[in-house]
Amino acid sequence: MLSVFIDCGPDDHKLASTLGSLVPGAVEGIVREVVLVDRGMGPDARKVADHTGCRVIAAEELRAAVATAKGEWLLVVEPGARLVSGWIAAVVEHVERIGEGRAVTPSAQFRRAPMDRPRFLQRLRGKRTALADGFLVKKPQAIGLAGKGGAVPTLEQMVRGLAATRLEAEIRPAVRK
Repeated sequence: MLSVFIDCGPDDHKLASTLGSLVPGAVEGIVREVVLVDRGMGPDARKVADHTGCRVIAAEELRAAVATAKGEWLLVVEPGARLVSGWIAAVVEHVERIGEGRAVTPSAQFRRAPMDRPRFLQRLRGKRTALADGFLVKKPQAIGLAGKGGAVPTLEQMVRGLAATRLEAEIRPAVRK
């Protein structure tokens, strides 16, 4: 059902944290593969990827990887983001609603866990990224978003500006330093 895509840098601890939250989805058969886009991965991050069975691709291979993804849906998250228990049921329910024509917007994002919701002034001052709340997108739409020519986009650039519904599941976003 899902192919998970993560733009991955050198931080192995963030990557391990995210991968750990995906394990229940893999056990349930929801997560079919995890694809890490190499954006300066260090040796420790590569070791984590190797031990967890992730596929590592060069940034230039993103378009081809999206087109050949095993899942019908792509879940795009930042390294360090953690999906909170209950995310599987929410994703399955959303996919079923789309399949039955009961939902208008196929793309979806998670809700931030209450402890991670920014306060009013933080929302005004803070820089918000499109991937902070994760992003669920249908594979055909993702293929279009990856583009055909020119520069290869980052995952952030791919989903920026897309309309999305909110899932009834929470995410703990990556901690910004």
